[in-house]
Amino acid sequence: MVYIILPQTLDTHQTSQRKKDHITLAFESQTDIIDSRFFYEPFLAAHPTETSIPKKQLAGKTLQLPLWVSSMTGGTEKAALINKNLAMACAEFGMGMGLGSCRIILKDKSYFSDFDVRQYLGNAPLFANIGIAQIEELIENNEINQIEELVKNLQADGLIIHVNPLQEWLQPEGDKIKYSPIDTIKRLLDKATYKIIVKEVGQGFGPKSFIELLQLPIEAIDFGAHGGTNFATLELLRQPEEIKEQLLPITCLGHTALEMVDFANYGINYLADKVTCKNLIISGGVKNYLDGYYLMEKSNCNAIYAQASAFLKHATGSYEALQTYCQLQKKGLETCYQYLKIRD
Repeated sequence: MVYIILPQTLDTHQTSQRKKDHITLAFESQTDIIDSRFFYEPFLAAHPTETSIPKKQLAGKTLQLPLWVSSMTGGTEKAALINKNLAMACAEFGMGMGLGSCRIILKDKSYFSDFDVRQYLGNAPLFANIGIAQIEELIENNEINQIEELVKNLQADGLIIHVNPLQEWLQPEGDKIKYSPIDTIKRLLDKATYKIIVKEVGQGFGPKSFIELLQLPIEAIDFGAHGGTNFATLELLRQPEEIKEQLLPITCLGHTALEMVDFANYGINYLADKVTCKNLIISGGVKNYLDGYYLMEKSNCNAIYAQASAFLKHATGSYEALQTYCQLQKKGLETCYQYLKIRD
């Protein structure tokens, strides 16, 4: 008896439908837009696998994706849901997480549960977050033990210090910064028993600041570059029209993430063996995985990239929406590592 094996009807239908789609969409898919930052090398690799994205180390832990969830949710109404969703995503995809400003729970634990996400995060890196003005105050009042208690209670791996002089200066109720942030950071480092990350919050910083930071025994430098959420602009939007008009030029000050990668590379070459911090978190205007990959590959440091608003957009509702976003980021990064080389 001879058996004739016919192709499956479903597969035939799928192929036919796919070809119809190709014909229908052919003209719509034409584009002359080229991302000239990369060489596309399709002949040199197979399709991506689970090992296509290299693992990176930060705070003594391994990141499966070189992605950091930037600090963004300090004491808002939806903070608990947002932080829970973000923590679950970090656990599932192997990313790191910085909490929003923890100032609200330094002395009053009413909102502590909004920030208490270690149970959802697993072993992924987690950093608490306090502003430079609050650290100044805690040092002056001999209360820096409160920071250690905060880190311990959150089961965090360390502390992010956010430095935001323009935001505080333009904010009517802003805190005055009395000393240079670098001096305050050094004073805290003399006492701290936990890892410290230092970040700006929307303007970035120049090469002289980089030179100082690279010589400190801190875990990482987070750019907070110009191009993402501009907190100086945010504060001006709360002001009367006349004030906005007069002070608006200030909000244009700062440096892009690409500029700051160059600053960091220069600082590393200039300082040579004086460099003690070699980890970067590239943030500010990183719109997608192509931006992140490009900036990481240009860096001479152990670099990962961060996003805030993109994660926030998908974290305010169901976890499934955020999960889908992270899956697509992973797929995009796999494509980058497998097929793209940056142009010098």
